[in-house]
Amino acid sequence: MSYINANTILPVELIENIQKYVNGVNLYIPKVPEEKSACSSYKQETNKRNQEIYGLFMQGMTVKDLAVKFYLSDKSIYRILGKMKNK
Repeated sequence: MSYINANTILPVELIENIQKYVNGVNLYIPKVPEEKSACSSYKQETNKRNQEIYGLFMQGMTVKDLAVKFYLSDKSIYRILGKMKNK
């Protein structure tokens, strides 16, 4: 990782404000996360799966059968059903 002198890219006022909190310390500033990240697609897939589980349960499928179908524990199915019910 390379470092850039803040004086070359930041306004003086901003540097002075940062120095009030961390004077002379190396500071890491993370990138702004992208909207289309692997994490968000995972959340979308999980939400879609949970909706499917809830729908099948409402159609009469048992918790045990759902656990087998989705490779989850009974406890996980109950947790998902509880969350989906409260949405």
